[in-house]
Amino acid sequence: MIKPLYFFFFVIVCLLGLMACSARPQDKFKNLTADEFDRLIQDEDVQRLDVRTVAEYSEGHIPGSLNVNVLEDHFAAAAEEVLDKNYPVAVYCKSGRRSRNAARILTNLGYKVYNLDKGFDNWKEYGKEVER
Repeated sequence: MIKPLYFFFFVIVCLLGLMACSARPQDKFKNLTADEFDRLIQDEDVQRLDVRTVAEYSEGHIPGSLNVNVLEDHFAAAAEEVLDKNYPVAVYCKSGRRSRNAARILTNLGYKVYNLDKGFDNWKEYGKEVER
């Protein structure tokens, strides 16, 4: 009777350990749909940050956006030069992948960050305003 009890306990401990190892930490920023992002940036206090390349930015961007390329080695320092930690940051890229990375970096630097889920491509699909 005792051996099956130990075995059961062992299995439970192993399963809990596997679950803990595979758990991915939650991001500290919020992903928003194009409509939610659009509503958010209507607030003048929200800083808009396009983290695509200069070439991508020049082809079209969300009006009022600053451009700091997340792929540059100095992204964190460059972002801190243009952003104010007292105001939230609305960040986006082409598809959402680079901006998620930028959002993690900015969150770790102490910014409150909102990410445009599915990126600028999705923004355009929804017919949202684009500046060239």
